[in-house]
Amino acid sequence: MKKILTISFVLITFVCFSQIPDGYYNSAEDLNGEELKTALYNIIKGHTDYPYTNATTDTWDILKESDRDPNNSDNVLLIYTGESVNAAQEYNYGSGWNREHVWAKSHGFPEESQDAYRDAHHLRPCDISVNSARGTKDFDNGGTQHSEATECYTDSDSWEPRPVEKGDVARMMFYMATRYEGESGDSDLELVDYTGTDTYTPLFGKLSTLIQWNEEDPVDDFERNRNEVVFSYQGNRNPFIDHPEFVNAIYNPDEDTTSTDIFILAEEQQIKIYPNPATNYINIDAPDNYSFEIYSVIGAKMLETKNKQIDISYFDKGIYFVLIKNENGMSVKSQKVIKK
Repeated sequence: MKKILTISFVLITFVCFSQIPDGYYNSAEDLNGEELKTALYNIIKGHTDYPYTNATTDTWDILKESDRDPNNSDNVLLIYTGESVNAAQEYNYGSGWNREHVWAKSHGFPEESQDAYRDAHHLRPCDISVNSARGTKDFDNGGTQHSEATECYTDSDSWEPRPVEKGDVARMMFYMATRYEGESGDSDLELVDYTGTDTYTPLFGKLSTLIQWNEEDPVDDFERNRNEVVFSYQGNRNPFIDHPEFVNAIYNPDEDTTSTDIFILAEEQQIKIYPNPATNYINIDAPDNYSFEIYSVIGAKMLETKNKQIDISYFDKGIYFVLIKNENGMSVKSQKVIKK
């Protein structure tokens, strides 16, 4: 039997949300772009870690408080369906609920030993079959209506959640891309502006859609309370719940709108990487002010450069992923490369 830690000041009536500690974001004041992202990373990194599953307090216990149904304290609310189910059921041999990794764990942290795998800021209770249907798909608008999660839409490479949780999803994704920068055994997580990202890369889309969702679905009381509960355990906050304006300050620092016109899609850039497969060098046709990162299949960053001819002769044979960023540091394309 688990020992469930009770946090007495977290009330299901949501009377204690938005208790941001004085000075918590002082080091981020008057910053934007990558400087702001780095400042937020330094604020929220190094959180207190809890086991994914354990006989004592674990992520199951945190979610039972963070996602508690305000109208029924015995239940939790499920992401994507909004159903209220018995919190005590947990997995229950497939007949209860399970934990959705909103940033799919295969994209950068496939091992339970990695901090991001167990970070409650992006874990949500979910219907088991709906969780499976969403799988590792990127987030975007469109597709066909899902038979169980009837307010959700999906196609071959993307998932559109319910309107009331689009902003929640977006702010969780922005948290993950800020919190995990390649330290302590985790990958450098990056948001990109396309769908169909390769599984086993630390990349997720679609950035412009997530920016749009952050605007369309503002922070609500449930989300604020959830942030407080996770903070009471982990000791770090989701900055994009406390300050949703940080999204534009980081990703659109020179823009007044969130129009997707600000994103130059990789297809329009006609960026080319060759030869592929390669033995000693790869060449990249891209603008002069672009930068390039290479990752292994487990998400470890191998190098970062602005050189358009990259020496890979010392790499082991296998599959790697090249991530291309524009002059603003925004990821515009990734491509699989085989080292012979």
